Amino acid sequence: MKKEYLLKNNIRRIRRGIVNITQKELADATGCTRQTIVALEKNKYNPSLVLAMRIAKELSVSVEKLFELEEKD
Repeated sequence: MKKEYLLKNNIRRIRRGIVNITQKELADATGCTRQTIVALEKNKYNPSLVLAMRIAKELSVSVEKLFELEEKD
């Protein structure tokens, strides 16, 4: 039986708690739209590797700290 995984992220927590920037500011800095950041924070969208790396760089964290792979029940 194949295992299934969910990609969870800590974007909102890090963006608001540590870096303290708006969704719009993060979107502008990473070359995407605010709507993309909203969808990411709600776990409704999985970013490309390039976008994930841009977000991690902008938030000054590793990709591994920003995203977590969780096994589905």
